[in-house]
Amino acid sequence: MTLASLVNHQVRLAQRPEGMATRDHWKFTTEAVAEPGEGGVLVQVLMLSLDPAMRGWMNEGKSYIPPVEIDAVMRAGGIGRVIASRTPAFAVGDTVYGTLDAQEYKVFAPQDIRRAGLVKVDLAMGSATQWLNVLGMPGMTGYFGLLDIGAPQPGQTVVVSGAAGAVGQTVGQLAKIKGSRAVGIAGGAAKCAWVVNELGFDACIDYKAGPNAVREGLKEHCPKGVDVYFDNVGGDILDAVLARLAMKARIVICGAISQYNNRNSAPAAGPKNYLSLLVHRARMEGMVVFDYADRYPQAIAEMSAYLKNGRMKSREDVVQGLENFPEALTRLFSGANFGKLVLEVARA
Repeated sequence: MTLASLVNHQVRLAQRPEGMATRDHWKFTTEAVAEPGEGGVLVQVLMLSLDPAMRGWMNEGKSYIPPVEIDAVMRAGGIGRVIASRTPAFAVGDTVYGTLDAQEYKVFAPQDIRRAGLVKVDLAMGSATQWLNVLGMPGMTGYFGLLDIGAPQPGQTVVVSGAAGAVGQTVGQLAKIKGSRAVGIAGGAAKCAWVVNELGFDACIDYKAGPNAVREGLKEHCPKGVDVYFDNVGGDILDAVLARLAMKARIVICGAISQYNNRNSAPAAGPKNYLSLLVHRARMEGMVVFDYADRYPQAIAEMSAYLKNGRMKSREDVVQGLENFPEALTRLFSGANFGKLVLEVARA
């Protein structure tokens, strides 16, 4: 098959959603696949990483990264294969990771390669799906958020919400490796059982078990308080943890998935128990993973070794077909995914 015969199917943002994004907020387009210019490269997209942050990228307004423009191809990280190259940095057949977006092919000009974070990946260090999970952006988020900001000490208690998700599974396992106790918060008995029995957490609280489940679970499993809380959900769960802080606790604000689909542009609900920070001399700090990009190789090498020697496990939830992008993305916000959510665009 020649490049001239290839057609690129794409998913573009048609309108900004109020609340949950549906298929109506997207449009599917096609265009010819261009050959790369001098110094450029053409990548076939194999897998896309579907992440809660994508919902924020759809909103207009100032953030840590510019919003996706209307009619633009939806931003997404992914794994791909080089199918044409005019730069010695990449060879045809190389497996690569970077911002590939919701489409089947992406051509990179020389100036776009660095901007998209396009790098070769070594499949000997982990599978393609693991490069979107523990060895990808979620894993980097968990690694640097926990170790640099949370700074857990041996014997301390680390609590993480979204424990069965991509970031949460990394945080809890790393906490155990570093000698801390790990308590997860997840939705449903099956997820909680997997977090404890497969990932090795000390306990997991099912927030769906009742209106007081988180509060009572924290009381039971964190009798001396919470030393580090890694927050992926915000809202009521954040408030419940703030009420159980230990002295000098650290709270890592990674995300607030419970707030991303607020309707009518309602602001995210702020913590009601924030004065607990004062009482317990605690601190709350936000983190954005891109700030640590120059240190990714360090984290990848360490966690690849953990995967190989069995000290860490990785679970991915794979949905097939670019045409299923709208429905697949909503799985993140309904709790339907079990593990890191990946959209398979083409067979590896």
